Amino acid sequence: MSSDPWGRVDETGTVYVRTADGEKVVGSWQAGSPEEALAYFERKYEGLVVEIGLLERRVKTTDLSAKDAMTAIAHLRQQVDEHHAVGDLDALAKRLDKLVETVESRREERKAQKAKQTDETRRAKEALVAEAEELAQSEQWRAAGERLRSLVDTWKGLPRLDRKSDDELWHRFSHARSAFSKRRKAHFAALDAQREEARRTKERLVAEAESLSNSTDWGATAARYRELMAEWKAAGRAQREHEDDLWNRFRGAQDVFFAARGAVFAERDAEQAENLKLKEELAAEAEKLVPVTDLKAARAAFRAINERWEAVGHVPRDARPKVEGRMHAVERALQEAEEAEWRRTNPEARARAAGLTGQLQDAVDKLRKQIDTARAAGNDAKADKLTRELEGRQALLDQALKGLEEFGG
Repeated sequence: MSSDPWGRVDETGTVYVRTADGEKVVGSWQAGSPEEALAYFERKYEGLVVEIGLLERRVKTTDLSAKDAMTAIAHLRQQVDEHHAVGDLDALAKRLDKLVETVESRREERKAQKAKQTDETRRAKEALVAEAEELAQSEQWRAAGERLRSLVDTWKGLPRLDRKSDDELWHRFSHARSAFSKRRKAHFAALDAQREEARRTKERLVAEAESLSNSTDWGATAARYRELMAEWKAAGRAQREHEDDLWNRFRGAQDVFFAARGAVFAERDAEQAENLKLKEELAAEAEKLVPVTDLKAARAAFRAINERWEAVGHVPRDARPKVEGRMHAVERALQEAEEAEWRRTNPEARARAAGLTGQLQDAVDKLRKQIDTARAAGNDAKADKLTRELEGRQALLDQALKGLEEFGG
């Protein structure tokens, strides 16, 4: 019989291991000496020690899952419990028990870590959803579109939540993106429609502008071009590929018209400058008729000057009031001379003036007598009142006498 501190072999070849619960049969050995039997089962024990050591390191240093770790522990515990090895099996059982505690602790840590990560992921995805829903109402089409694409990339980089929560948040996120895309498509569709309408409008304006480019109705055509320009601005922009070409045609038609008008106006301005010089000379000639000494001769001379004036033609608009004003001043002087002559030679007017003068003279004489009477009676107040009335009548009489003098008598 042979033995060591943890096992023995009896005379029948039965191998035993010593445990806290007493000896346990390990197996039977008939192939060799008892020492070989113990050595064989001790090697099996050392194999268990190595396997447990490896599992301990894996649990501590790798991301071995708790499930896989517990499966490995159960497999090793079965081997320890079956007592097919000689050695300190109780120590191995204790190491396995401690390893179970370590795995359970790691399981709780990972569970807490996973819960924290899930909470962080949920908050991150809720923030993405909230921002996406806000961006869905934006009209900053380019910036908002780019930001939404960035949010999708961020979403893809986040872990998944439980299926129900993840699906609900994704539905809101996807709906926000779809709503923005729908609004953007509607906006650009409306914009395309507006630009197409602008293109049609501008083509019509270009056609009319080109039809007017050879017009010589300078005033009306220039006014119409101003109206066409206002309509052009109000039409909005056409598609980019049409806008520049339409504008070049529109502007080119205007340039043709205004260049022609400019050439004509330059020639006209030179002609009108010469006309102004002639009219200034005629105005100076007419001004020599004033003051009027011989009305008949002055009138005949003015008519002759005026006929030459009318034959001259237009002058620059800004110079017209001044030069025409000089002729009008001479004409007014002639009219005033005619009126004075008429008043002087009109018998009826002379008779009326003489009658008015006589009436005023009688009134003045009467007032003087009344004043003398009042003074003699000592009634100074009445005399003063009559004196003031006399002053007014005397002034009228003086004016009447002056007018009567104009009639020559």
